[in-house]
Amino acid sequence: MAALETGRPCGQSCAGFGLPPGQLLLACARTAAEVLWTMEEGLRCASLSAIIGEVWGDPRALGFTATKRLAMRAERQGVHVFLVRFGGAAHLSAARERWRVRSLPSSPHPYDPKAPGSPRWQAELFKGRGMRPGMWEAGYDRAAHRLHLVPALRNGAMAVAAGPASPAGLAVSR
Repeated sequence: MAALETGRPCGQSCAGFGLPPGQLLLACARTAAEVLWTMEEGLRCASLSAIIGEVWGDPRALGFTATKRLAMRAERQGVHVFLVRFGGAAHLSAARERWRVRSLPSSPHPYDPKAPGSPRWQAELFKGRGMRPGMWEAGYDRAAHRLHLVPALRNGAMAVAAGPASPAGLAVSR
């Protein structure tokens, strides 16, 4: 369902992030249990540097025990593992960091006010081992090929008055 609703990663687009198209391995599974199994099997491969799994909704297979086992194996192997859930609610998980990402209206286009500008998101870290929770507005700067994270304004009235955050402002690259 995740692939049907959100699309699949494109090898050509990954080249901009330093990953040659021939080095993207895409495995599709029908159920969340199969996705978890595939991710755990990928952790046995020493040549992988990261694993991304996508699931839709709140499958029963994605319980605390399964996420704990996945997190422990990822730490033991030294491989970055990302489990992306679309259309799900926040549930108990052993993930070391938990983010909630929502889309925001795009930045104003620099040459045409009626056209969409750069994409923007609201990123909320609501759980992080050794990290303070927080909320940021994220924007992608195509020219610099960077993701900017700008802390969101806490005062709602000030946030409305300030309008959308500018990526050229207080930006932190992650």
